[in-house]
Amino acid sequence: MNTAYLGIDISKDKFDAVLLENDRIHRAKFANTPTGFRQLLKWCKKLCAACLHVAMEATGKYGLALAEFLYAAQIKVSIVNPMLIHYYSRSCLSRNKTDEHDAELIARYCQQHQPRLWQPRRADLQALQELVRAREQMIQTRVRTQKHLEEAPVAVAKYFRRQIAVLRQHIKNIEQQIIKCVGDNPQLRQEVQLLSSIDGIGQITACTVLSIIPPVEQLESARQLAAFAGVTPSQRQSGKKAGKTRLSKFGHRRLRTALYFPALAALRANKRAQDLASRLGQTGKSKMVIIGAIMRLLCHLIYGVLRTRKMFDPNYQCASLAS
Repeated sequence: MNTAYLGIDISKDKFDAVLLENDRIHRAKFANTPTGFRQLLKWCKKLCAACLHVAMEATGKYGLALAEFLYAAQIKVSIVNPMLIHYYSRSCLSRNKTDEHDAELIARYCQQHQPRLWQPRRADLQALQELVRAREQMIQTRVRTQKHLEEAPVAVAKYFRRQIAVLRQHIKNIEQQIIKCVGDNPQLRQEVQLLSSIDGIGQITACTVLSIIPPVEQLESARQLAAFAGVTPSQRQSGKKAGKTRLSKFGHRRLRTALYFPALAALRANKRAQDLASRLGQTGKSKMVIIGAIMRLLCHLIYGVLRTRKMFDPNYQCASLAS
């Protein structure tokens, strides 16, 4: 059976849909509501009887309900990194930027590249993800408020100090909820224990990592997890000119942020991280390059303990653990 490809450009209140079936193109707009979802499905079934593959960009919560609806209807769904669509658009020399045009680009990308199929996260991980995101937002607000306090005149400084105190209490309360969420679920509790066994990764960091990374069963290797985080090396060279090797940063920014301070902690407590830092230091690598390498090492160790379901052993030097 032929496959039809549906690209969706989604926003808060509505979404544009472009359906590619053989040589025909169909376009429509729907409300980003359960009624709109049902109308979309009815529209697709009316236009084609082919197997349907739907693709949309990863846009936070805006597209999650639609993806879950389509998955429940046994339709193939892919959620694609927006950067892939951005560079695909450039490769096509696209000059237009409209919602309808973006939906068609997504459909054509899906047709040509057959992106990996999406599966909904476990319910316990969804609840954990919401708590982790709330904590991150509170921390960001506290940091901004701290900067305002540093610049504030004496007459209003006390208000910023009170706000910071309130935010700290909220963060503490959310962290207690995170711990309770993990403690109430045996599978989550085991996974957090596995990650926390890695020197440098604390309980809250373990929860953050679990709420972000794909299920380990969907990852082919530790390198794929490192690429997902954007901590793989990126080298630039042209002719005789060779640039510096840097982190690719072509990955999940929140995961890189979550791994930065654990990498610093691992330099103090993790022997494998210390040995790696020593080797890189002897070759003249900078501090930030070393920290990036430690973040990559942590990705390999995270993959290893989750894949094998065994606690981290600092004396286990077999490279196959993170292969």
